[in-house]
Amino acid sequence: MTALRILVVDDEPLARLRLRGLVDAIAEPRCEVVAEAATGSQATAWLRDHGCDLVLLDVQMPGADGLQVADGLAQRVAAGQAAPMVVFVTAHAMHALRAFELDAIDYLTKPVRRERLQAALARAAQRLSERAAAYSQQPAQPRDKPAPLDADFIAIADRGRLKRVPVAEVLYFKAELKYVTLRTASESHVMDGALSELEQRFGDRFLRIHRNALVARWAVRELERHAPTSFGELDGGDPNADGADSWAVRIVHVDEWLAVSRRQVAAVREALAGQGR
Repeated sequence: MTALRILVVDDEPLARLRLRGLVDAIAEPRCEVVAEAATGSQATAWLRDHGCDLVLLDVQMPGADGLQVADGLAQRVAAGQAAPMVVFVTAHAMHALRAFELDAIDYLTKPVRRERLQAALARAAQRLSERAAAYSQQPAQPRDKPAPLDADFIAIADRGRLKRVPVAEVLYFKAELKYVTLRTASESHVMDGALSELEQRFGDRFLRIHRNALVARWAVRELERHAPTSFGELDGGDPNADGADSWAVRIVHVDEWLAVSRRQVAAVREALAGQGR
């Protein structure tokens, strides 16, 4: 993996120097400070003309503060534009909730310890890797038919904060009781909604494999017959139920098996054959 490109933003020169030194001292993940900014306005101006993977962002600065900078990046994402991830670095913890509402990777308090910074950078590198893997395995969208912007992200309410999950990172949706579990390579989220609504919203990007599961087409790796007891619980143990013929698909990245109903086996076979063409 190439080095994580970092913009350091802090109004204190010594703080920027220390962060640069900490980044340089971290061997894994590989990182590189590509630029520094002393104000939020400087950071925003630099980001208009340059790209990076991550911003180490102070919160309290003269003029536009770090939260305003991060809000601007979130608006870019909402508009379907690329934007770097954010790790807040500040002497105060009072803004932590707002920071995570803006989908920050982490929130570090000064003085920053190298171990905490390394953990935050590792989390950013992992997310970047997952995104790259997801986009590389997805079929390309036709140029004359771009996907609608509201189909690119899913808003998740998570312990008092709102998180946007790129649809490209979703492995599957699974209905359980009154809720739906959204699974990515690194996380699971519980959300409201119905599979029928998700299926209609995202069209042919997902494959219905069972009455309780939608799977990203690119995430299906193999179809295999399993012992009936492996997946019987999905149908309440009814031997005549839709999924009792015990077919299952293996999901990439998490190496999980999900039950496939008898009526969907042919569609799954067709999807797998289509991936090989």
